[in-house]
Amino acid sequence: MPEFTYVDQPDTLCGELSKHERLGVDTEFMREKTFFAELCLIQISTGASIHCVDPLAGRPMQAFWETFMRPTWILHSGRQDIEVVYQAASYMPESIFDTQVAAGLLGYAPQMGYANLVQELFDVEIPKAHTRADWTRRPLSDDYLHYAAEDVEYLLPACDMLAERLDKQGRLTWAEEDSALLLNPALYDINPELAVARLKGARNLKGDRRAAATRLAAWRETEALRANRPRQWIAKDAVLTELAKAMPATMADLEKIDGLQAGLIRRVGRDILAAITASAADGSSYRPPEAPDEEQKSLLVSMQKQVAECAADLGLAAETLASKRDLSAVIIGGDRESRVLNGWRRELIGEQLLTLL
Repeated sequence: MPEFTYVDQPDTLCGELSKHERLGVDTEFMREKTFFAELCLIQISTGASIHCVDPLAGRPMQAFWETFMRPTWILHSGRQDIEVVYQAASYMPESIFDTQVAAGLLGYAPQMGYANLVQELFDVEIPKAHTRADWTRRPLSDDYLHYAAEDVEYLLPACDMLAERLDKQGRLTWAEEDSALLLNPALYDINPELAVARLKGARNLKGDRRAAATRLAAWRETEALRANRPRQWIAKDAVLTELAKAMPATMADLEKIDGLQAGLIRRVGRDILAAITASAADGSSYRPPEAPDEEQKSLLVSMQKQVAECAADLGLAAETLASKRDLSAVIIGGDRESRVLNGWRRELIGEQLLTLL
């Protein structure tokens, strides 16, 4: 088990962190009962030492956040770690290197977990005994802290090994580019007006019913943000889509909606009716996206074939180069900002795909 220090006064760590150009970083968080994930622990490896920083200790953290963001973070599958820190501190690291991204660009399985990567690189097995631990409980047991420390113990050596191999193959800049994509704030910023995109059942609604779904999803998002509770605790997807389909006009109509609880009707029934009434009045002409036609389906097959051939030549999984979703977005949605048409992928495969288009 790795040695570590437990830090309940984060600002006292600034001097140590400022000495290093890079840090291995992982986090523990809980999100089952809240809208925002609750940051519970930050594990940091400097190479010489490991620190388990407690953000729930109630101590000042401003100086820590500012210092912590300056070195390059070495993470594994770091999107959630970046998100939870960004939401907790309103800061992002200045630069990162993601070892999961790097491993994929060396031909390892896409989305390889940290424990599997450590096994592959170092022939060391990391036990996963506390994957369902309650990280909000205090005090944290030594078992929990040792478990957490293990998640950063091998990050820096893994980065060194992967970066060396990538550099020999001329792919180090690929990993740096793909890692940097995770620092786009748009990935983590919350816009209630776009919440309809994650509302199951709303995709195929048309006209004023789609407008109602959009307003209802935005209302739920705002309520969930205000109360810091999961969206489904405010109102389930099936209830919102049923409301949008039925377009109720009165409180009595709301009572007929299956799954819409009486307490919710009493509290916000008039807000729901106002959203639906506004949707009926705005004359939305929205139509769901057309299903791909035969020509588009054929083009997708051709693109997938080219991607698969290129990936095979590079010794990569095809989805590392371009996923089916990437290609569909280019063909059907006209997405010219797709990763497959930009950065290092553009020269390798993007120009060929544009020719097909």
